[in-house]
Amino acid sequence: MLLVSLIFLVVFLDQASKLWIVGNFALYESLPVVPGLFSLTYLTNTGAAFGLLAGDHGVWRQVFFTGVAVVALAAIVFLYRKLRTVSVWYGVALGLIAGGAIGNLIDRLRLGSVIDFLDVYVGVHHWPAFNLADSAITVGVAIFLFVNFFVDKTAGTGQQTSQKPI
Repeated sequence: MLLVSLIFLVVFLDQASKLWIVGNFALYESLPVVPGLFSLTYLTNTGAAFGLLAGDHGVWRQVFFTGVAVVALAAIVFLYRKLRTVSVWYGVALGLIAGGAIGNLIDRLRLGSVIDFLDVYVGVHHWPAFNLADSAITVGVAIFLFVNFFVDKTAGTGQQTSQKPI
């Protein structure tokens, strides 16, 4: 239930924030929130993370990104079934990752690109723009890795602790 709740929450917040941006900003319009550090800037990204493959056009790119998302979601279901009893944090991590993947997949299927609007920078040096779905994926991966490498997943189970990450 935690997994599904987190997925719905992330997808809702992601899509609502993107709808707000589209409704209140013109494409490429920017509003400084913390001058010299952070702006809301309406951009679209036809590529993957950091704009990878953004210059390539054609139906293959849509099929590729959709396929990657579907495979990732299938892997998340598999991992959740395997790890849900190990630690609740796996459910949190996988819910965030799945919600983010679905949020960006909705954009790709609906628009052919992903709406990005969180623009972090120092002076003229910008981090690639991102959105709430990207943030959820990043936080989810960080939690997953932290739990996998640093949390004793056998505490209270009576099992021997394995030093090997899953």
